Amino acid sequence: MSSIPLQSRLPKTYKIKAIKQETEMVRTYTFDGSLGARPGQFVMVWLPGIDEKPFSVAFDNGAETKITFFAVGPMSEEFARCSVGDLVGLRGPFGTSYEWKAGQHIALVAGGYGAAPMYFVAAETVHHGCTLEVFVGARSKEHLLYLKELESLPHVSLHVATNDGSMGFKGFNVQHLGKMLEVCQRGSKGNKGLKGVKGGDLDPIDQVFACGPEMMLKAVSELTAKYKIPSQLSLERYMKCGYGICGNCVVDPLGIRLCTEGPVVKNDACVKIEEFGKYHRDALGKKHAF
Repeated sequence: MSSIPLQSRLPKTYKIKAIKQETEMVRTYTFDGSLGARPGQFVMVWLPGIDEKPFSVAFDNGAETKITFFAVGPMSEEFARCSVGDLVGLRGPFGTSYEWKAGQHIALVAGGYGAAPMYFVAAETVHHGCTLEVFVGARSKEHLLYLKELESLPHVSLHVATNDGSMGFKGFNVQHLGKMLEVCQRGSKGNKGLKGVKGGDLDPIDQVFACGPEMMLKAVSELTAKYKIPSQLSLERYMKCGYGICGNCVVDPLGIRLCTEGPVVKNDACVKIEEFGKYHRDALGKKHAF
């Protein structure tokens, strides 16, 4: 039997309160009402007669819920056609969430639209007295998300990277993170010679949280293992039920279901997943390489 409460397993209608067009292909919907989600969890969005798909929660403050999504594929494209006032079926929240202790110094790594759930993490962790180094990356400045929202939070140092160098550090955000971890390991005073790494004396990083493309997550996994820093990664697989019954999101050889024992998984478990950073399976179980 699933431990998920019955009320979470059944869809409930929520009204779209506001819509923000983040980029050409990315939208944020604000729903009137809370699902009680924690940072890192997801919900199932149901469009009657169309389909049901999982979406990460970008924010939930107890009064309203935000979902930021990339409009690609039949279901999400139909979802993007919704208007303010429309009713949408949501069920959840499901899955694990990020875990931290008050007052920790945490590095958040966000790739692409992974910046949305990372903002939720940032807002909650600073509320508990944490200080953050936030590494946001995208292909170009036009694809960067949630920069203003992250900059508005206290105790946050924002580090931006773009593949083409159109904003911030030229390269990948994990490369940027690696420079900071190198400084922290050396106990270096200041950041001379490490372009783009802010700050003077750098406190040790207690944990690293990451959300984004799997190859980015794989790089974070290897980097944090190298420096022996605990990390938690948000893994994505094909999910259908949301509460561990169908088994579509099971990963080998651990047999964990990413809708219940994930999507947020500690790195000591991630490194044991054979397919991590190599391939994923579609709805028919067919392998697709990253």
